Amino acid sequence: MARFEPNNGHASGVSAGRCDQILLRFSRPHVLQTSHWAALKAPVWEAEHVAWGSDDHPLAAAVILTRRLPRLPVRIQYVPKGPVVRQDLDAWREVLAGLEEHARASGALFIKIDPDVDAESELGMALMAELRSRGWVFSAEQIQFRNTVLSDLTVGEDALLAGMKQKTRYNVRLAARRGVQVRESDDFDAFYALYEETAARDGFLIRPKAYYLAVMTRMQNAGLGQLLLAYVENEPVAGLFLLCFGPTAWYFYGASSNKRRKLMPSYLLQWEAMRWAMAQGCTVYDWWGAPNELSENDPMWGVYRFKIGFGGCFTRWIGAWDFAPHSSHYRAYTQIMPRILNWMRRKNAS
Repeated sequence: MARFEPNNGHASGVSAGRCDQILLRFSRPHVLQTSHWAALKAPVWEAEHVAWGSDDHPLAAAVILTRRLPRLPVRIQYVPKGPVVRQDLDAWREVLAGLEEHARASGALFIKIDPDVDAESELGMALMAELRSRGWVFSAEQIQFRNTVLSDLTVGEDALLAGMKQKTRYNVRLAARRGVQVRESDDFDAFYALYEETAARDGFLIRPKAYYLAVMTRMQNAGLGQLLLAYVENEPVAGLFLLCFGPTAWYFYGASSNKRRKLMPSYLLQWEAMRWAMAQGCTVYDWWGAPNELSENDPMWGVYRFKIGFGGCFTRWIGAWDFAPHSSHYRAYTQIMPRILNWMRRKNAS
């Protein structure tokens, strides 16, 4: 790969490890842009690490994932939770031009981005206008959660507790009084058993066990993640897995048993996760997911009420946007692909 050096505005290929180092020079890099996350997506996705700017003045960095769709002569590209760009519109214009050229040169049907840029900020509104003017379209396929809840960890433990809703703070303290204990763990099998139990109770689909074990093992071994389990009398009753990179910790996976729910273990578990993140030097706790619309009819409303009880701030990102070098091919794909997926689901179910 090429070295990261001045390049007249064009992206340079960099090594995976070097890209991770560059990402850490930005104010809020995302863990899904790291080389470790890209490696977890192989061999289905092929990763290319690129950067803009110079070593002294990095402009942006990104991992571009590319895959060929099964049985179709189609290549699609995705920059998960990226690119990570310096916070000004001129920098974004330069990066968008580079991504557009990359999609054309590589023969991709489209390239998708979904950076963590606040949709209600001045930059966010300007960036969305810029995307539309350049021919990008708001994607019908939002891979990641568009919205989230963020907690500012810089205020310290006392202020965090004071900022919680009264019932949440009561439940945190109740769990501690009733003997719930939270510990760091590498018992990923125990967590997956809780995750299966949660999925069956709440009616959502989960991936095979091997996927979660691969994610948690790799990220924890790399120092980019941590499993926490809540115990009652040495029996695991709740768990969560955090991702951590730069100043941010993300609450990525959570699970709880049908047992001992009245002891409120999930409340103490989240509080200890926030304390763990602060101990690692994190300044932001990202709750990773909130309703598309703040309505009680949204299926995520119950989860949102739990998260917002800890005093965080609802945040709406700009979401996922697609750029297609050939708009007619992209329109055909967006019309035909859902039908193919529905047919495959029906076939697998029969």
